[in-house]
Amino acid sequence: MADTRETRRQPGHRDTAPRTVLLVMCAGYFLVLLDVTVVNVALPRIGSGLHTDIGGLQWVVDGYALALAALMLTSGTAGDRYGHRRVVLAGLAVFGAGSLACGLAPDVAVLVIARVVQGVGAALLLPGTLAIISRAYPDDAARARAIGVWAGVGSLALPAGPLLGGALTDWLGWRAIFLINVPVVLFALVRSAAVVEESREASARRLDPPGLLLGGLLLLATTYAFIEGGRTGAGSPYVVTAATVAVLALVALTVAELRRGDEAMLPPALLRRPAFDAANATAGIMNLGTLGTLFVLMLFLQSVQHRSALVAGFAVLPLFAPLAVIAPFGGRITSRIGSRVPAAAGLLIAAAGLALLARAQPHSGLPVLLPALLLWGIGCGLLTPAVVAAAIATVPADRAGLASAVNNTARQTGGAIGIAVAGAIAGPPQDAGRFLRGFHTVAVGSAGLYGVAAVVAVVLLPGVWRPLKG
Repeated sequence: MADTRETRRQPGHRDTAPRTVLLVMCAGYFLVLLDVTVVNVALPRIGSGLHTDIGGLQWVVDGYALALAALMLTSGTAGDRYGHRRVVLAGLAVFGAGSLACGLAPDVAVLVIARVVQGVGAALLLPGTLAIISRAYPDDAARARAIGVWAGVGSLALPAGPLLGGALTDWLGWRAIFLINVPVVLFALVRSAAVVEESREASARRLDPPGLLLGGLLLLATTYAFIEGGRTGAGSPYVVTAATVAVLALVALTVAELRRGDEAMLPPALLRRPAFDAANATAGIMNLGTLGTLFVLMLFLQSVQHRSALVAGFAVLPLFAPLAVIAPFGGRITSRIGSRVPAAAGLLIAAAGLALLARAQPHSGLPVLLPALLLWGIGCGLLTPAVVAAAIATVPADRAGLASAVNNTARQTGGAIGIAVAGAIAGPPQDAGRFLRGFHTVAVGSAGLYGVAAVVAVVLLPGVWRPLKG
């Protein structure tokens, strides 16, 4: 098959240095993933500094996640169609502007808007980083090594988030977790403009504006319904209106995507594959439980147990470190025996860890949390590569990129909804008794969802029973 990619050298452009391309793309990728978790450790300081309640804090986290989820599929197509260099540079500029606005925000409304801007920049940036790296390394072996570096940098962003966020919050204040992005983005922007060549796909799909708008409306209305429901109750007119809008948006999105067929943002043909649906549903449940529980866990550690931001960041390291260490091993297991067993095992191990969080009390020491966090992290380390591999393995080879983007979108969507649900259940941390009961409910409920997902994984995900060798 003929290569449909086009690469265009910019006027006055110097020869591309692959290592520099890899460095600047990894820097952007690191910041995108860092900002998924770095803000959680600063939430109590943001709440007190901007005088906002738990609903405001939910929007601070979800503003980023919603924009990232809503635009992920579209931004990858935009890069293929209009050029990955152009889209990545735009993403860096928007992300940097959003970070600066976050650091200077005078109130929570401005901070939430700035977080949405950050999320837009992240969505523009994320898919293009891997595409640009792939084109900078035409040799297969060198490309594989470069992608391994890219993936490793992403893994490091997860444990770095709470630690860096805790240190910056304690030493410089919560605004520093956003302002630190600005010089890194400026460096990446200048170097990317200098060394990255333009590239695009000659046969790229068209954009799907109806799908983008209706999908974004669905996510926004659903999240608003849960967050406002936690504030005012499920019977509130605002909640009923938001839920109605979400249902109507879902119906309209389904009709619009069916009409567009293969040109849809999410082609309906893919959704007729039960294994593909199961992989993405499992990915969504994984982040729903993980990010939702993490949201209330960080508030518990600081607002109920009165730990500093830095200590809270160290406290959750046993959760994120196994993700970085075990994920490569989980990928090797998955490549040998398929996704079914690693996914189901990961879900059950993580469920055991989440259930153990119900033992946590206001005066519990870190040894009580340690086994819960370790099991939770080990389970997610096995689960993450398994669900990504399952999504890719269940579609034709020419749809692998789209399948990966859908899986990433499912994770971000699940995380956004999980934060909204967890905050609604837990309530304000100032009411320590209610919050503790809500925290336990969120943890045990997430464990139950993981158990259900494990059954789905066993039934529907692909699996090959072959013994490991070597």
